[in-house]
Amino acid sequence: MQLRSGPGHFNNVRKSAVYERELQVAKTAALAAGREILRLSENGFETSYKANEDPLTTADLAANEILRTTLLGTFPDDGWLSEETQDDPARLSRARVWIVDPIDGTKEFVEGVPQYSVSVALAVNGEVVVGVICNPARDELFWAAQGEGAFLNDDPVAAMPAFAGKPAILASRSEVKRGQFDDFMDDFDVTPVGSVAYKLALVSAGSAAGTFSLVPKNEWDIAAGVLLVQEAGGRVVQLDGAPFQFNREDTLVDGIVACSEPAFPVVWSRIRDGRPGR
Repeated sequence: MQLRSGPGHFNNVRKSAVYERELQVAKTAALAAGREILRLSENGFETSYKANEDPLTTADLAANEILRTTLLGTFPDDGWLSEETQDDPARLSRARVWIVDPIDGTKEFVEGVPQYSVSVALAVNGEVVVGVICNPARDELFWAAQGEGAFLNDDPVAAMPAFAGKPAILASRSEVKRGQFDDFMDDFDVTPVGSVAYKLALVSAGSAAGTFSLVPKNEWDIAAGVLLVQEAGGRVVQLDGAPFQFNREDTLVDGIVACSEPAFPVVWSRIRDGRPGR
């Protein structure tokens, strides 16, 4: 499958957008990384394992290099935070920082499950202003800029305006396997999906009422998706109800709840009632 990369892919970008150039470059970088990931998925890649036993492939590293070269090559004064680059504390002194995950959902990529994604976000003074999520296996490019709405390929999208019956929730495949959603099965229509970035993108496009995780996530997992859901009219918070602040020294956040506006109070109430220790 070939990812679209011609001018038509960008024809919904508003010329007045404050971060138009950053958005264009982020799209270009994500698409290029996605094409290389697809090429390696077809031609072969090598897999090693990190200390926490998470897989790391040559596709992760190749995509990381493409993103870094494209983004910092265009914006050399910006900071950089990536899952696959050793962290440089110098980013903490930068107002603008690119936060990326070259392949969010590497386990799914290795298994051949088309639920992985390239996640690219630009945070300015701790707030995400550009977010792009590319699922190369499904030829999907989700994108948003602050104040400009959310899009899937060339079409505007919106979080689910209403729902009937149980809210449809996208859950981590790993968390479902570990039984961490067992207590919620009676209340929600739960569907396991890989990449958390991809789950957030799907929520922004109205494919489900929401998604949540009660375990810590890294900034690079969620930064782009947080903006997508917000720009699609949804609500995203940490488990303490606070909004997200990015480019922190400690990149781990205490879980995430992201839902359409109608579903949020239902899901939030159930999570707060059922969360361990409450």
